[in-house]
Amino acid sequence: MIKEFKEFAMRGSVIDLAIGIIIGGAFGKIVTSFVNDILMPPIGMLTGKIDFSSLFISLNGRSYASIKAAKDAGAATINYGLFISNVIDFVFVAFAVFLLVRQINRLKREEPVAAVEPDTKECAFCASAIPVKAKRCPLCTSQLEESV
Repeated sequence: MIKEFKEFAMRGSVIDLAIGIIIGGAFGKIVTSFVNDILMPPIGMLTGKIDFSSLFISLNGRSYASIKAAKDAGAATINYGLFISNVIDFVFVAFAVFLLVRQINRLKREEPVAAVEPDTKECAFCASAIPVKAKRCPLCTSQLEESV
């Protein structure tokens, strides 16, 4: 069982998947930083200086200055601003992955199928497969014509 697990774990596809997950996590952090630190501030300015990360609804009906203040008071909150930021984050990650896969598919070139000459031919007398260079059929011992 250990040998079987080792074979499974050392397969190329499993290792490729692990590498993809690690790189994807790092890439996700970069995109999250891009969305939160570069993209959302100008969007907030365009929408009247709204900081999306501070948008929330307190479920107990009270008003709090920030999400942290609401959490410190023990209030349950719906953090819809963080949700909006995460949706934008996801859209950017999905779009970046789409562009990457699209580019990889463009780079993949289908190799033309080369015409392969057959290495066998059919005996005209017994219909068995024989090598192309054969002058006599090894099964029925018939003399073969040169043009066959």
